[in-house]
Amino acid sequence: MPRRPASPDPRPVRPTHGEAIAARLAEDIVAGLMKPGTPLDEMALAKSFGTSRTPVREALRQLAPTGLVQVAPRRGAVVAIPDSTQLGEMFLVMAELEAMAAALCALAMTPDQRRSLERQHLAMAAMVRMADVGAYRAANVAFHHLLYLGAHNGYLLEIATATRRRLAPFRAAQLEAPDRLRRSHEEHGAILLAIQRGDAAGAATRLRAHIGVTEQTWTSMAAALHQPSAA
Repeated sequence: MPRRPASPDPRPVRPTHGEAIAARLAEDIVAGLMKPGTPLDEMALAKSFGTSRTPVREALRQLAPTGLVQVAPRRGAVVAIPDSTQLGEMFLVMAELEAMAAALCALAMTPDQRRSLERQHLAMAAMVRMADVGAYRAANVAFHHLLYLGAHNGYLLEIATATRRRLAPFRAAQLEAPDRLRRSHEEHGAILLAIQRGDAAGAATRLRAHIGVTEQTWTSMAAALHQPSAA
């Protein structure tokens, strides 16, 4: 009599301690809570997570291939800062992906999706007035994700989300620049208006400009951070 195949184990596979720490660090980096260039000291992280250095070391090794963390021999790990050429290439691809999403939104977004985007934009106005950078960061991710969904292209959603995650630390950090919240919200308003009008070319142009300003703002901030302080 043939043996019946074993039924799959219904119990969920629990992540290792190192995997759990890696997930938490990735969330904090992507959310902008840990800025590019921040040292990731194993001892301090172990104390913070109430563990030994071994799972922390495992977590940092797991994060290195994602591009969120850079590990240098004898120098330790830091939140990644790609070189200017690589970062420029990443922003260029991001701009084109999101421009494509915005153009498709102008043609394919459903009425319900447009209303959701409008509500998100209106909610973000209050965050700008209160200068609530933390809330605006999270809402900004949601705003752009609504654009990806509104494009109605599954592959674009996949690659745009992955590329945004890679650039998330820089997009989050630049929102702390003076007057950036207000200007970002105005840029969103121009994108939204073009989508509402069904202007695919205009939506794409305004989205490219929005990402261009984001890149320029981060570049200026990074340059200021590397300038020697006055004596």
